[in-house]
Amino acid sequence: MAATYDVIVIGAGPGGYVAAIRAAQLGKKVVIVERENLGGICLNWGCIPTKALLRSAEVFHLMHRAKEFGLSASGIAYDLSAVVARSRGVAKQLSGGIGHLMKKNKIAVVMGQATVTAPGKVSVKTDKGAEELLARDIILATGARARELPGLEADGDLVWTYRHALQPVRMPKKLLVIGSGAIGIEFASFFNTLGADTTVVEVMDRILPVEDAEIAAFAKKQFVKQGMKILEKAAVKKLDRKPGIGVTAHIEIGGKIETQEFDTVISAVGIVGNVENLGLEALGVKIDRTHVVTDEFCRTGVPGLYAIGDIAGAPWLAHKASHEGVMVAELIAGGHPHPIKPNSIAGCTYCHPQIASVGLTEEKAKAAGYQIKVGHFPFIGNGKAIALGETDGMIKTIFDAKTGELLGAHMIGAEVTELIQGYVIGRTLETTEEDLMNTVFPHPTLSEMMHESVLDAYGRALHF
Repeated sequence: MAATYDVIVIGAGPGGYVAAIRAAQLGKKVVIVERENLGGICLNWGCIPTKALLRSAEVFHLMHRAKEFGLSASGIAYDLSAVVARSRGVAKQLSGGIGHLMKKNKIAVVMGQATVTAPGKVSVKTDKGAEELLARDIILATGARARELPGLEADGDLVWTYRHALQPVRMPKKLLVIGSGAIGIEFASFFNTLGADTTVVEVMDRILPVEDAEIAAFAKKQFVKQGMKILEKAAVKKLDRKPGIGVTAHIEIGGKIETQEFDTVISAVGIVGNVENLGLEALGVKIDRTHVVTDEFCRTGVPGLYAIGDIAGAPWLAHKASHEGVMVAELIAGGHPHPIKPNSIAGCTYCHPQIASVGLTEEKAKAAGYQIKVGHFPFIGNGKAIALGETDGMIKTIFDAKTGELLGAHMIGAEVTELIQGYVIGRTLETTEEDLMNTVFPHPTLSEMMHESVLDAYGRALHF
């Protein structure tokens, strides 16, 4: 006999579990279906464990700078297995916390592979057999996985995806990273800091192609200074694998093919949505390049069927998925939530130095027809940054010259992933340059640079 609920959520990542919690808070009887781990990729194999690894690399980097701070440290070293063990422990702690939240909110959990067999009907293949679930509303939150290009497929030995890189079988000596998006750059930063001879290959004309060009150029200089090799407008055409030895990479640069030797390759060439085996085609759900097509409220066009998070397309960010989950839960409960505004969602990359941005880049603002005012402020002009010994970085702000609307903000430097939220709130509140200029920022803080960048856009910078 089928179990009946108000809402079925398929996928327990940051989109799915948050949608389930909010629906339960609103009085709905909820069941969540997960085929692998509560918390999904983000908590188990993405956002959280990578940040734990990067924190270890950051501390390792700072230990080598001890003398700058009047300290001494000798015999500095790392234990890769212990670094990985800490990362896995952090992931396990948070995944267990999701189980607690499900119990606290009286959300049923079914572990297995779900298929939507008809509107309002889900069949789950579990270890004990098939389980049938019924609900008026179903939320798809199945996420995405690493894209694999022909000939560059991961094998877990010589060629890794992010999953292999999170539990490395060895410390790479000579590493090739294919792709310079957030995932590629974060792993390049981690292994390079620990001593790997690291090369990054990017097919576009610059690394970090979704970021503002000025920020990307600044980042490239910092990475090169740290010893990375950056190849732009380049493509890995072929990998010759030599088990137990390494890989010969055939790289096209400027129309010519050159070969380079590596012992490890990380492929970070994007993601594909987990749309298979869900029964979507039979339901008439439209899929575009492995992602479910939805409207601004995440509706698929099939009554009672919603899609949120990575499966619903860009931006592929955990916080976007969570917010969509809340929005859909409130919509199901009869509320009138505001739709998500993608241009007001911040993106963060936790390399060294950190990168964060929200809104339009300078290039996109101009292409959209805006007359703009642009402000900058360097970390070297900020007292707190100097005291921290973190003077490499800058903050850039872009305004509509006619209205004073904050069109975009872009940062690179220490702790900018924490600072960016100030501008995100500003965009949500439709803040103008005048509001930001009249805001008193505390001293001494890195946030003062946010104020100065706004002032600079209007020729009023005080400390630069």
